[in-house]
Amino acid sequence: MSNAIEAEPTVNEYEREPVPEKAHKGAKSFWGMFTGEHAAGTEFMIGPLFLAAGASLKDLLLGLFIGNILAVLTWRYVVLPIAMNRRLTLYYQLEKIAGGSMVKIYNVVNGVLFCFLAGAMITVSASAIGIPFNIRFAVPDTLFGLSSVGFTSLVFIIGAVIAVVAAKGYSAVARSANLAAPWMILVFAICGVASLAQMNVHSWDALHTIWNDGVSFVQEKNGEQDFGFWKIVIFAWLCNAAMHLGMADLSIFRYAKTKDCGWAPSIGMFLGHYMAWICAALLLAALIATNPAATLDANGKVQADPGFLAYNAIGWTGIICVVIAGWTTANPTIYRAGLAFQSLFPNANRTVGVLLAGLVATVAGAFPQLSAQLLNFVGTYGMILGPMGAVIFVNHYFSKKMGIAVDPAAGSGTRFNMAVLLAWILPMIPGLYLIFGKGVFAAYLVIPAWLAAGILYIILGKVLTPQTSH
Repeated sequence: MSNAIEAEPTVNEYEREPVPEKAHKGAKSFWGMFTGEHAAGTEFMIGPLFLAAGASLKDLLLGLFIGNILAVLTWRYVVLPIAMNRRLTLYYQLEKIAGGSMVKIYNVVNGVLFCFLAGAMITVSASAIGIPFNIRFAVPDTLFGLSSVGFTSLVFIIGAVIAVVAAKGYSAVARSANLAAPWMILVFAICGVASLAQMNVHSWDALHTIWNDGVSFVQEKNGEQDFGFWKIVIFAWLCNAAMHLGMADLSIFRYAKTKDCGWAPSIGMFLGHYMAWICAALLLAALIATNPAATLDANGKVQADPGFLAYNAIGWTGIICVVIAGWTTANPTIYRAGLAFQSLFPNANRTVGVLLAGLVATVAGAFPQLSAQLLNFVGTYGMILGPMGAVIFVNHYFSKKMGIAVDPAAGSGTRFNMAVLLAWILPMIPGLYLIFGKGVFAAYLVIPAWLAAGILYIILGKVLTPQTSH
């Protein structure tokens, strides 16, 4: 669930023009990229949270399967056709629709959300690095509560190192992430096999019983929670909503040579968001089955400590994998957040923006409850950024039919399209209220917010957008 790999800055990225035919890439390029992108540090955190949230094993296996298929279909039939037709980055398409000033607002919001995601990955890395020093990952009860002094110090040290590396440039980090991806996928699989061996599982019935016992143990210690079949389906489909419904991966698929490239996310979904999540969940099931006391914090609650879970299953290999997975996710995320912040000050050095992003991410990583809320965070991320994808979708398919200007900002020269701003934030406001005020699961709100934004843009576009196409 990390973000897509970018090319070196010296290479022509066609940031303000359609990608020419000579630069189109075959499906092989996309298969490799999506493999590394979706088998990353977040998988070590998200997998155990399913068991901790009360998901049954049957619901998890089938729900993830259906949800991941829906995600792949969304990439293939929503993102790819627009990407191949226009061949433009997300940001340049938004600029042509919304105006340059409006895009800066979007960039900052995107950057802050990137920082929270990177912060969770710093927390994940710290949970592994702390094992040899007997510094355990502990989640306070409050959202902005700190862990121990030792763990908080470790987070700031790791965050500082990651920020400095990211500030030096993206290329080496991107290459190392791609090189590490096949090894990490293998380690995820080994974690699953090792967990089954620890539980002495020889049949489906035995695994099902152990899993249910683990869920009961967590419910007894942490309180009743429910993560049923449809909740799993919706989460698996929309945890990457910012990338597909939100159209962030237009920037990736604009290079696609054929429509077959649109099936590439399937390898990320089924190696990362299926196999890796399930194997990571088995880590917690195995620890509960073999040493339940080791899962409890000082308050007697079960914690999904990714570093300790991997170490318990496969020793130092697990520690190294968690560190690398968290590192290779946090580095590019901080880099992209820095570029988003830099857009506010075009004349500023890129390093300043990246270091600022690193600081924000590190502070976020110091609050472990944020990473523990990852299941809801990624849905919130999609609910906030997804509606902007609906604006792009309407602009591409319905503007001419509805009598709205195509690319209105480019046609009129405006730098701030009010119709886009209102279509974006009006669905977001009640969504945030329902999430934080009423406790509604964030992923449930992604589709309603996306549809509402599209409808609002059609209505507001007819009223507020100049009727001249570009």
